[in-house]
Amino acid sequence: MSLAPLALFLISATAVAYFIGYLRAFKIAKPLGGVRNLAALPTYYASMVSLWALIPGLIVLALWVALDGAVIESLVKASLPEEAKYLPADKLGLVLNQVALVAQGLGDISILGLEYQAAVERQMRLTQLSRDALPLLVGSIAIISLLIGLRSVTAAHNARYSVERLFNIALFLCSCIAILTTVGIVFSVMFESWQFFQLVPLSEFLFGTHWSPQIAIRADQAGASGSFGVLPLIVGTLLISAIALLIAVPVGLLSAIYLSEYASARVRNVVKPALEILAGVPTVVYGFFAALTVAPAIREVGDAARAWGAENGVVWLANLNVSSESALAAGMVMGIMIIPFVSSLSDDVINAVPQSLRDGSYGLGATQSETIKKVIFPAALPGIVGGILLAASRAIGETMIVVMAAGLAANLTVNPLEAVTTVTVQIVTLLVGDQEFDSAKTLAAFALGLFLFLITLALNIVALRVVKKYREQYE
Repeated sequence: MSLAPLALFLISATAVAYFIGYLRAFKIAKPLGGVRNLAALPTYYASMVSLWALIPGLIVLALWVALDGAVIESLVKASLPEEAKYLPADKLGLVLNQVALVAQGLGDISILGLEYQAAVERQMRLTQLSRDALPLLVGSIAIISLLIGLRSVTAAHNARYSVERLFNIALFLCSCIAILTTVGIVFSVMFESWQFFQLVPLSEFLFGTHWSPQIAIRADQAGASGSFGVLPLIVGTLLISAIALLIAVPVGLLSAIYLSEYASARVRNVVKPALEILAGVPTVVYGFFAALTVAPAIREVGDAARAWGAENGVVWLANLNVSSESALAAGMVMGIMIIPFVSSLSDDVINAVPQSLRDGSYGLGATQSETIKKVIFPAALPGIVGGILLAASRAIGETMIVVMAAGLAANLTVNPLEAVTTVTVQIVTLLVGDQEFDSAKTLAAFALGLFLFLITLALNIVALRVVKKYREQYE
């Protein structure tokens, strides 16, 4: 039996249990003179019974799905021929996969040999047993749990405490999952990065000025020794992000101030949704816009400036060289893309400043602009910094626009008119296709990911310092 019918059964059982629990609460309340004499409302009793019907069956289903394959595999392993039991782990896993495929009818026993017939038959029996036993077990547990929940429906039992305690536990577990997921991601990246630094010195990675992560496929292959200096990627990432923030922060922040303090309700209702549409445009569309419109326009302007400089003897303009793929094109379009992150969050934070602060400032004789600068902006600073930090993280993590408008060349330059690349683009490039996770080329992606994580962490620390220093607190 597939999981979809079982999930539908559990949902249906939960709904039926809620209805039964609701009726049960009214039944025990009737001899007592009404629901007012119950320790909790009928809805809490109904919720308690429905949770009794849902959670035990759901736990059993999750454990069965998680352990079923491993248990069957261990039992089938005992039926393998003696010579197969002592194979290396990778080859043994391949044999077990082939046994499972033959048992499903996707292969012939001749692929393995007749000595594997017992293992195939046992795989078939255990798989069928699992399919038959799972719905019976889940259904039985759901019914038994429902009956236990109904026994808990008494006038003296405060079901609200039980339900709220269960939801508190669920919220705590969700919080733990989020934290453990973050810790797991960090440690997995750190482990793979440690393997990379066993192959490439840390000093070369941090201070190297050339990035060419090619490795030799053959011993006699030339030009593929590999260079893993991260400085060109860091400079390119910071250059494009700085251009994007120079566009997004002033435009977004001033837009937020206008919409929240100066614009009429009619203008705000039109401009704010229109501005937030930018956040819903796919990044590949921005990439097309950057590659087909902005980059050629910058190139044409650069060519015109170079021609004018040559005619008029302006040496620096005559020597101006604008690449077809440039950091300026990618940064400009990326800045347009992240304007809503700054504008929307800043607008919400400014609107959240209490009106009493504005009224008090106006009562002391301050103008509207003085009130914005001296009262509203300091009060809203933490939220504004948070919006700018979110926009910066979005810019640092952007990939598609950089690929289409700035290229893949890892050039160590701060000239916005030249082609550069970023950390995220190189991570994607390194992990495209089938890769061996024991080579420096592939492991370099994890080292880049760790470095990017550290940069983002540093941004958060700086933002917290800024907020702590300049924040105005109001009671």
